[in-house]
This record gives sequence, C-alpha cells and structure tokens, in this order.
Amino acid sequence: MAKKDFIVRNITRSELDTIIDWATKEGWNPGLHDADSFYLTDPNGFFVGFLDNKPIACISAVAYDESFGFLGFYITKPELRGLGYGIQVWNKALAYLKTQNIGLDGVVAQQENYKKSGFKLAYSNIRYQGAAKQTSKIQLKNIKPISIVPFAELLVYDALCFPVARQKFLKSWILMPESFGFVSTYCGKITGYGLIRKCQSGYKIGPLFANTPKIALSLYESLCNQIAEGTSVILDVPEVNKPAIKLAEGLKMTKVFGTARMYSKSLPKIALDKIFGITTFEVG
Repeated sequence: MAKKDFIVRNITRSELDTIIDWATKEGWNPGLHDADSFYLTDPNGFFVGFLDNKPIACISAVAYDESFGFLGFYITKPELRGLGYGIQVWNKALAYLKTQNIGLDGVVAQQENYKKSGFKLAYSNIRYQGAAKQTSKIQLKNIKPISIVPFAELLVYDALCFPVARQKFLKSWILMPESFGFVSTYCGKITGYGLIRKCQSGYKIGPLFANTPKIALSLYESLCNQIAEGTSVILDVPEVNKPAIKLAEGLKMTKVFGTARMYSKSLPKIALDKIFGITTFEVG
C-alpha cells in the first residue's frame, strides 16, 4: 500500500529533464532536444509522484486539444515498483485527459494492464535500427529542405497522419536543434516529409510520412545524407503498414523491440498507409 506522504503534481520544464534521464536509463533513447517540444505542446500534461519530496514516478498526458491526448513516460523507479505508486500517477493522467480519446505506445507485456483501464489494441509498432549510408543526390531531386515549405501546408499534410492538427508541437519540432527536415513535393503539393534528430545514442527519424514507398525511401536517404555514414539510425514503424516494414527490412535494419499502440476509445481516422515512421513513442 502506498504511503500517505506520496503526492502527485505537475512539474516545471526543468523538472522534465529528470523524466528524460529516467527514460534514458530505461533504454528508450530519447532525443537530446525532445523535451522542449513536448513541454511546449502542453505544459500541464506532465506529472510526477513525490515520496518524501523525492521524485519516484512519472507520466506524461499531453492534450493536443479537447478530443485527443497521448500518454507516455510512464515510469516508476525500479526499486519502488509494485507498491501502488505508479497507479496513482496513471489515474492522475487519465483524470486530466477525461474528455479525450487517449493514445499510448505501451510495452507489449503491459498490454493486459492497459486493457483493464479500457484501452483497446489498434496495432503494433516495431522499432528498427540500422546504419546511415550516403547516397547519390541525383535520386533526390524532388526533396527540399523543410524550411522552404509554408508551415500551414505542412500542418495540413501532417494532419493526414495524426488524429488532430498539432500546430504547437510541429512548429517547435521542425526547428529542433541538431535536426534536419525534408519535404517531398510534386507539382507544388507536399507528397511526404521527414525529420531526423540527434538522440542520446545515434539519430531517430520521426516522423516519416509519405504517399508512396519510393518517396519514403528518398526522404530516408536524404535525411541519412545529413549525418556521418555508419551512424546508428532508428525508425519506429507501424506493423500494419506492410510496405513500411518492407522498406525498413530492405534497408537492412533490424528489429529492436515492439510496442502496442492502443486507444481508450477508437482508432482515429489517419492515413496509416502514409506512415513509414511515427514521430515518437512518447507523444504519438
């Protein structure tokens, strides 16, 4: 049974760095600059449980709007698991997102526990890891830096692949330090875009959204051209998008682990066939 001196409260931006450190120790390999974009999206959506004024458990419950939110960073310090502290921060997060359809990417082993709170399995995501290779830029003539595309147009395309328009998040995400972003265009229309960012170890690509596997490959190659050959690259792929799985495996990437994408209400109407790499396991 949890002690009475355990409290759960919102945290400040500086306290969020503690959560990032915990995620690193869990082996999740967060981006070096993820926290700023996460916190800007919803400063009220991060909770930590304190025992004797020391942080021991955390969760994020980012509200994109009144209809959709996403859970992440659900961590309790290993030595204090199973004592009733984690469920208290979990309940705080669910209460905060009381009107939203809530998404999460949970480890497969916890899937049954999430079902007890009403979450339903939508599909699985697979983390792939590979090594960057330099490619000929002749293949990449339709790929342009993300900065030259009007943000409003990028937001519209992004919303095809995400349950709601995520203006605050996306505006910050594409300006992240130590990152590179590219778009694919055809006849003045966006046909895909992607971003690669530096992480605690190597780089992650996310999102990677594209109309076709060929466009996704061109974006992937363009992003990898920005970093040193042989550098570790991670891509998180929805298992239901078979062409995306084929792309990752064709690039000789290997499976690292999987997550269960679950929702509290229903699967949002998103273009899963365009999602070759999700943005993050933490915020969707």
